[in-house]
Amino acid sequence: MDIGIKEQDRKAIAEGLSRLLADSFTLYLKTHNFHWNVTGPMFNTLHTMFMDQYTELWNALDEIAERIRALGFPAPGASREFSKLTVIKESKGVPAATDMIKQLVAGQEAVARTARSIFPIVDKAADEPSADLLTQRMQVHEKNAWMLRSLLEG
Repeated sequence: MDIGIKEQDRKAIAEGLSRLLADSFTLYLKTHNFHWNVTGPMFNTLHTMFMDQYTELWNALDEIAERIRALGFPAPGASREFSKLTVIKESKGVPAATDMIKQLVAGQEAVARTARSIFPIVDKAADEPSADLLTQRMQVHEKNAWMLRSLLEG
């Protein structure tokens, strides 16, 4: 394979993107779970917001996995693999709506940090497609974290 990126750099980028995929999938599951189980006075707002966020995450999973494949490596796709790669913790039981929001803020911020952590190798390898993907993911997750945090104010 010769796309202008050294194999060891492609491997390092693919490993970073695999962590991003695992974080994104875990956050997707958590957000979808909270969408199903949220209750309380903010039900409609949160139910809709969570649906928008998990739908966006679902669509991003394919883009991340396909970039890993384009770099010449297999994308992780099993729960066992994701649980080893992700930094996002599963929730226990059904938390109160405010706790759901706090957990999702932490999850959105974690995914943004994971994306940002991959940038040095992507930049060094001049991997513009991965840089573009990471930039888009950081923008989405930082905005989602901000929107969720604003629900906790007041």
